[in-house]
Amino acid sequence: MSNVKLAIVYYSTYGTNHHMAEIAAEAARTAGAEVRVLRVAETAPAEVVASQDAWQAQAEKSADIPVATPADMEWANAYLFSAPTRFGTVASQLRAFIDSLGGQWFAGALANKAVSAMTSAQNLHGGMESTLLGLYTTMMHWGAVIVAPGFTDPAVFAAGGNPYGTVAVAGKITPEVEAAIAHQAKRLVEMAAKLA
Repeated sequence: MSNVKLAIVYYSTYGTNHHMAEIAAEAARTAGAEVRVLRVAETAPAEVVASQDAWQAQAEKSADIPVATPADMEWANAYLFSAPTRFGTVASQLRAFIDSLGGQWFAGALANKAVSAMTSAQNLHGGMESTLLGLYTTMMHWGAVIVAPGFTDPAVFAAGGNPYGTVAVAGKITPEVEAAIAHQAKRLVEMAAKLA
């Protein structure tokens, strides 16, 4: 077991980012991290969620996964975020959680911690890079240490070559994307251990 306490914070409408979070969690645990997989609260009205079978099914599937809290962010010394791209930025549900962390930011509780991010979209290049870069802008305000995968492993190239974070087409997590997620999670744990 390493000295890394990793919070994997995700939002998933139909299951892609939930799946990505679980793959990352397995890889991070293998690398020795203590891991909490946490979902952010749903902000869409219940009747809207219920109006789409796949959205409702995902909500039911993940109902027993703990909802991320500011206390989880203080507990962790590393973060991995995963959420869908919406119009070139991160899904509002994850943004709402991030926007609730003003107190932790002000107290310096988010600074000097390793952070990385992943995303998905309906199609490749559907705003994925701008989503990741936008998330990293927030993390720079925190004073967190960004640990992007870069081009540090052949898995990054095989999964589409995004050096900012692993990306997936919604509903299509290929073996190549799985390998890229695992690499990103292990790299994050390795860098977080050095910081810790």
